[in-house]
Amino acid sequence: MFFSKKLCLLLAGAAGLSSAGPVGPAIRPRGAPVLSNVPYPNTTIAGITVIDTPIVRLAQEYARNHSTEAVFKHQMRAWLFGSLIVAANETLKNSVDIEIQAVGALLHDLGWDMTPNSTVTTIDHRFEVDGAIASRKFLEKYGDESWDARRTQLVWDAIALHTTRTIAYYKEYEVGVVSMGISVDYDGLRNGINNETFHRITTAYPNDDLKKATNDTFTWICAYKPAQTYDNQLQPWGERYVPNYNTAGNLRIDTIFKNL
Repeated sequence: MFFSKKLCLLLAGAAGLSSAGPVGPAIRPRGAPVLSNVPYPNTTIAGITVIDTPIVRLAQEYARNHSTEAVFKHQMRAWLFGSLIVAANETLKNSVDIEIQAVGALLHDLGWDMTPNSTVTTIDHRFEVDGAIASRKFLEKYGDESWDARRTQLVWDAIALHTTRTIAYYKEYEVGVVSMGISVDYDGLRNGINNETFHRITTAYPNDDLKKATNDTFTWICAYKPAQTYDNQLQPWGERYVPNYNTAGNLRIDTIFKNL
């Protein structure tokens, strides 16, 4: 689905009229963050208060259009989990641009699009980088004037690094929180998320199909572009499930020893 700037403006007007919570200025200064320690346009999903702006709505629709149902639900849960993590921590409430966190979480798995001739995936990049590049293009096309180079770069970084937690958790708060929210789906509860809120979110967006979706996608990526899976977390899927997948001579250790 394609969205015009005109449609974005119409959605912006609708957000101002129908938002469930307090609304900030209709036009924010370039680069201005949206923090959760002041009034912001909001709505409630699964009992969780989240930001509600035109670009966040468009990101939800864009994610749905480029994802299976299982992956779309995963991205929605990642957004909601991340929102709870921010809400439970005063430092994060005072620091995290929740619009960046929302867009980063909602679009983080665009690189899982297995559609033939997909416009968002390539054979040349890791899936995380495919998603980051597609998200940058999305923001350049549909983002308003508040989306300067730095805010856009933070979304790019959050998506590109979301599986590399040993780096992501030490970057800007937005980058870390996007990764943390995603991790809840795989690793369980974190500060700010309890059994009750986890149950509410997984009732609204069930996670019973995530294991199969992850397994199928990672196996497909290893078969489709094996060179982008050596030396990262996808390698075991190639070794276990893809015939003729071979890391011999393809690992970083091989390259280093060959050239030194």
